[in-house]
Amino acid sequence: MQFIDYVKIHVKAGDGGRGCISFRREKFVPRGGPDGGDGGRGGHVIIRSTNRMNTLLDFKYKKIYKAKRGQHGMGKNMHGKDGEDLVIPVPIGTVIKDALTGEILSDLVKEGQEIIVAKGGKGGLGNAHFATPVRQSPRFAQPGEKGEERLLILELKLLADVGLIGMPNAGKSTLLSVISSAKPKIADYPFTTLSPVLGVVKYGEYKSFVVADIPGLIEGAHKGAGLGFQFLRHIERTSLLVHLVDISDYTKDDPVECLEKINKELELYSRMLIEKPQIIVGTKLDIAMENWKKERLQEYCKEKKIECFFISSITREGVDSLITYLTQKIEELKGDRHNFKYVSMNNLNINPYD
Repeated sequence: MQFIDYVKIHVKAGDGGRGCISFRREKFVPRGGPDGGDGGRGGHVIIRSTNRMNTLLDFKYKKIYKAKRGQHGMGKNMHGKDGEDLVIPVPIGTVIKDALTGEILSDLVKEGQEIIVAKGGKGGLGNAHFATPVRQSPRFAQPGEKGEERLLILELKLLADVGLIGMPNAGKSTLLSVISSAKPKIADYPFTTLSPVLGVVKYGEYKSFVVADIPGLIEGAHKGAGLGFQFLRHIERTSLLVHLVDISDYTKDDPVECLEKINKELELYSRMLIEKPQIIVGTKLDIAMENWKKERLQEYCKEKKIECFFISSITREGVDSLITYLTQKIEELKGDRHNFKYVSMNNLNINPYD
């Protein structure tokens, strides 16, 4: 299934029904007077979060949403029926913004959380409301109000406890497939993962935490290079970043330089990302014979006072120790997952998705 995490939609609430102009006409009731009923309220447009969706794919094909209008008022003081509200389901973790002002309207981070994004118009009053001792036969009524109309941006930011980051082909997808039941695409070429993949790591009897495999980042990602900041937003909500570095013999890159390049991109996108708790994991230990890479990473982590692990996802060497540490760390950070601030798209005035 295609992963869509940024869309624009147009919403239109229902118009209110107009009030009725009517006069009571019954046998033996002379001068019955006005009895025009009020119009019904237009339907609201409501966006509600659900755990039954994990992408905004549906909004790629349907971008206009209209609620029903209110029914017009009728004689005998009968009130018009209110228009039916339109409820639009979105995945948990969706941020709703006004596309014209950039204002954040809501951030739906819980199941069933909802917001009225466009209010239905009020129904007009019937002529019965305007009768007075002086004006006993008003021949006018109110029209219904127009429903609100808006252009919205829906931006999905995944909710995960741990975010796996690193250069392309650092072993993120392989690690995720080993520690969870997720089945990400794994291959020996860069940018194998083209969309974030979530996996659930179970520990203890009834406990678990969620890991997000973020597609590989490269230098210039904060400007949109490679897969760009399309996926940097998904790191914002994670409690802990696990930075994977390839230390195998098949790459001649300095592992510390790779680390610093990615961290620089995080910082340029938002200082909040670089301030998140982070650990370093050297991968592909089973094919790492050049000890200088491992030693270089150890010295770097010791200097920066960062936890460092070395693993092989193929042989599972060091994987269990890593999971044990992650479970303990997640317990410490528990409750912080939703305590985040919004970050800007690097104050860019252009939108790469338009």
